Amino acid sequence: MTDEPAIPAATVIVIRDVPGGAPELLMVERAAAMSFAGGALVFPGGRVDPGDFVLAGLHGGGETEEQAARIAAIRETLEEAGVAVGLDPAGAMTALRDRLYAGEPMGELLEEAGAALALDALVPFARWLPAGVHHKVFDTRFYLVRAPEGAEPLVDGNENVRVFWASARAVLEAADRGEAHIIFPTRRNLERLALFGSFEDVVADARAHPVRTITPWIEERGGERHLCIPDDLGYPVTSQRLDEAIRA
Repeated sequence: MTDEPAIPAATVIVIRDVPGGAPELLMVERAAAMSFAGGALVFPGGRVDPGDFVLAGLHGGGETEEQAARIAAIRETLEEAGVAVGLDPAGAMTALRDRLYAGEPMGELLEEAGAALALDALVPFARWLPAGVHHKVFDTRFYLVRAPEGAEPLVDGNENVRVFWASARAVLEAADRGEAHIIFPTRRNLERLALFGSFEDVVADARAHPVRTITPWIEERGGERHLCIPDDLGYPVTSQRLDEAIRA
C-alpha cells in the first residue's frame, strides 16, 4: 500500500453523437508494459504537469487547480489520441501534436497556432481518488467534451497501442466477454454513460449531480467483500465483489 501523496490527474470523456444509435466514446488501450492500468481500456488523460499550472496562472479566470486540470485534459487528449478538444478554433493545434508530445510548451504552441483555450467546453463529470491500493494514487478529475467534427484519433506509439470510437455498452460487453480489460472506475463510469442517448443527455446528468470526490471502500455484503461507491452520484451500479473488481 502506498503512502505517497496523490498525483493530480485529469481525464476526458470525448463523446460523439451517432444518428440513430448510442453515442460513441473515444477509448484508448494502454500498452501492456505500463505500470498503471497496463493493457486496460481507458479514456484519454494523465497527470497534471507543472507546465499546466503555469499556463493556468497565465490564463486566469478561475481556480488554479481546476484550470490546470482542464489544461492537462486538453493536452493529454491531443498527445495521446491526436484529438484536439477545448480549443478555439475547434480542432486547432492538431498539426502541432508531435511537437507538443515532444515536450514543447503548450502556451507557445497555442500562440503559434493562433488558438486559445476554451476551458468552458469541458464539463465536470466526476472525481475519483482511490485508497488502499498498491500502486500510484491519482486524484483524477473527469470531464465531458463533445468530439470535434470529423475527429480521427491517432495512436501515440508509446503509452498506447490502440485508439478507437465505441459506445459505452459495446466496451462493457467486450469486457464481459473477456476481450477487453477495464479497471473499476472506468467500468462504473461506462455503466453511467451507457444510460444516455446523446452528449446533451450526459451533460444534463452531470449537471444534475454534484461532483464529489469518490473514494471506493470495502465492506461485507451478504457474506462477501464488496468494493463500494456512494449511491447518490448518478451511478447505476455502486458495488462489485472485491474478487471481481480490477483496481489497476
